[in-house]
Amino acid sequence: MLKSILTDQQEELLKEERQWLADLQVILARLGASSEDQTTLSRSIQQLDELFLLVIVGEFNAGKSAFINALLGQNILKEGVTPTTSQINVLKHGETSRRQVQEAHLHILTEPVDILRHINIVDTPGTNAIIQEHQTITEEFVPRADLVLFITSADRPFTESERTFMSQIKAWGKKVVIVINKIDILETEEDLNQVVNFVRDNGAALLGVGATPDIFPVSAKRALRAKHGDPAQWTDSRFEPLERYIHDTLDETSRLRLKFLNPLGVGDRLVQQYIEISNNRLALLTDDVETLANLERQLELYRQDMQRDFKYRLADIENILYEMEKRGNAYFDDTLRLARIFDLLNKERIQRGFEEQVVADAPQAIERKVIELIDWLVNADLNQWQGVMNYLEQRKREYEDRLIGDVGGAFRYDRDHLIDSVGKSAQRVVETYNKSVEAEKLAESAQLAVAGTALAELGAVGLGAIIISLATTAAADVTGILAASVMAALGLFVIPARRQSAKKEMAERLAALRQQLVSALTSQAEKELNRSLQRINDAVAPYTRFVRAEQEKGQQTQTELKQAQQTQGRLRAEIEAIL
Repeated sequence: MLKSILTDQQEELLKEERQWLADLQVILARLGASSEDQTTLSRSIQQLDELFLLVIVGEFNAGKSAFINALLGQNILKEGVTPTTSQINVLKHGETSRRQVQEAHLHILTEPVDILRHINIVDTPGTNAIIQEHQTITEEFVPRADLVLFITSADRPFTESERTFMSQIKAWGKKVVIVINKIDILETEEDLNQVVNFVRDNGAALLGVGATPDIFPVSAKRALRAKHGDPAQWTDSRFEPLERYIHDTLDETSRLRLKFLNPLGVGDRLVQQYIEISNNRLALLTDDVETLANLERQLELYRQDMQRDFKYRLADIENILYEMEKRGNAYFDDTLRLARIFDLLNKERIQRGFEEQVVADAPQAIERKVIELIDWLVNADLNQWQGVMNYLEQRKREYEDRLIGDVGGAFRYDRDHLIDSVGKSAQRVVETYNKSVEAEKLAESAQLAVAGTALAELGAVGLGAIIISLATTAAADVTGILAASVMAALGLFVIPARRQSAKKEMAERLAALRQQLVSALTSQAEKELNRSLQRINDAVAPYTRFVRAEQEKGQQTQTELKQAQQTQGRLRAEIEAIL
């Protein structure tokens, strides 16, 4: 066990690292980390209790099994030109040679070989194996490694699949040693140097500046022959520098340092991975916030445009009443004259003339204008819903093209579902929008509003009927005054005064009617506009709440992950200082 060889200071550091890694597991679980990622971290923590783990990786037919046999000095693993390793083989020290099947793809082999007292060696399936399952279990095992020996073949060094796999190893922060096997097939030293330089340059490029890996060119075949009775092969095998590196350079302190750093490397990879996911989420949410802000701006502009256009339409209705007033003044000037004294005595004729010449078709014209206004409101409402639906659909398509990497299953599902929900709500409104019904409801509301402010007893009759009633009532009052006054006194003195009185009373009556009509229609239009906007806001509200909540959550997540990075860095510095 690891604790048996630790100093008190090292044991205290190990305790602190374990506590942190347990905290990191909780953080990742809270962030919705995948079960695979949580299992990977858990297994890397378990490795702290085990011997140093040396993992051998590479393409099949690169000579991994031959290399391990040469390292152990025995033909333990089967070799061949086709994929021969179909599972992970963990080689451990034991008094006898035996194989134990621990899992379907994990076999434990014990061998009485001295090097296995200090390290465990893992033989993995080829990274380019035709059987995809082989490569998968190899990739799953790499995060557990304390040191990775990357075996490449001298006849095809650093293939494309090897470059890809090396990048994955780098992402886990692993210490990598590259072994160039099968150098016995190279004819000259110049050929060998060319291969070594090629591997060194590519390895440095893949692992980054300052991370040039140690490289050992060997012939595993010759090394094994040398250990099996042909010592002349030993020098040409070039195996001794590699064995010396494993025995001497990887002394107890070096192995402990790598052992301590291993789970931190896994932690670094996972923290960085979820920082990127968080960044992607926040970037997407920034677009969502802009979408909602733009939608809010568009709705406010819609409100302003509607209010402005409504005033213009209302002015058309007011103009009808102004024109009626002008006709009334002309009628009184023409009618209320001494020359027509006998006509003035006929109240019914005066009233009929007033209705025909002054009132005329004003009620019908007003009603037509109100119907046009109502149709305009209804169409504007429908067009606004169509605009919301099309805008959200367009923005969603734009986001899909701009998404980089995974932003998290549940998060993305919830977000897309809410956008779809809002879009579908708008679509349902558009598809089921009955303009006739909406217009009829709005017209009835307008009629009731005008009736309520004018003559409550009229009830829900037509708007034109309401206006006719108001106008003819005014006519009756005015003409009644005229007839009575003419009968009561000399027209020479009374008629001019009564003409002015009639004009004034008519103006007041029409002003009251105009005010009642404008007030009622304005109030009703404002209610309809507010109702329309509120319906849209209600439809968008779940999406809005989601964006705000996730944005706050994402910012907290970033803070937590950055703190995790700092903790990882501090522990790494302490490990390297002590070990």
